[in-house]
Amino acid sequence: MKRSDLHLNYALVEEIVVTFLRNEIRKFGFDSAVLGLSGGIDSAVVCELAARALGPENVHAVLMPYRTSSSESLDHARLMVEKTGVTSEVCDISGVVDAFFRGSEDASRLRRGNVMARARMLYLYDISARDGRLVIGTSNKTELLLGYGTLFGDMASAVNPIGDLYKTQLWGLADFLGIPEELVTKAPSADLWEGQSDEEDLGFTYAGVDQLLYMMLERRMGREEIVGEGIDGEFYDRVRRMVVRNQYKRMMPVIAKLSSRTPGIDFRYARDWQEMV
Repeated sequence: MKRSDLHLNYALVEEIVVTFLRNEIRKFGFDSAVLGLSGGIDSAVVCELAARALGPENVHAVLMPYRTSSSESLDHARLMVEKTGVTSEVCDISGVVDAFFRGSEDASRLRRGNVMARARMLYLYDISARDGRLVIGTSNKTELLLGYGTLFGDMASAVNPIGDLYKTQLWGLADFLGIPEELVTKAPSADLWEGQSDEEDLGFTYAGVDQLLYMMLERRMGREEIVGEGIDGEFYDRVRRMVVRNQYKRMMPVIAKLSSRTPGIDFRYARDWQEMV
């Protein structure tokens, strides 16, 4: 696959996403938004786009470190606050998370990471209720497809402007938007514990998996054809299992059908259906 296959017209992407954010947030009577600003590239791009869409005075960034979080992440988040001019506050999640695991100090990293992610979303939705702001998501397409995120944690939001952009495309968009270089070039991390790395957790690079996912989804290629282009068969099988297994994270909860009109099955309308009646 050519490198250009994943390259986009980033000026057009910016125009589409800025319009999307402006329309989706305002159609339900909101004028402002809140997002978690981690110091990573995904939330940095979303913060920049939201500021351009709504005006920086209408975007509130929440910095939510844990006691073992990297100080660099907090510095990078503050750098984006300064660059965009959005309002911000710091909510340290250490007390909430530590209280949750009191008496369960031997809890695994997976459990602790899930609670950290959900504690952060708890703060975001509380601030949403406090200030009347809509929560903007920061999960990219690669993460959503692989299920690399916490359900009702970092995957939760009212609107997601980057969910159809692969991680490698986020880097290209970040360059176009002028995101500070130190955020673009550092290793991707959810910063759930000291030294945590996305690519080490996954066991492969974003560049490699994005190439494979693009073949599977956009080009609709089968296993034989993909392997014929040089992709390792075991890698294909592993990634496909991840995509299939994590379908439940990309759906509303499945409801057992007991009536003639079941929400999500028979009772389905477009997101803005109330404007049509």
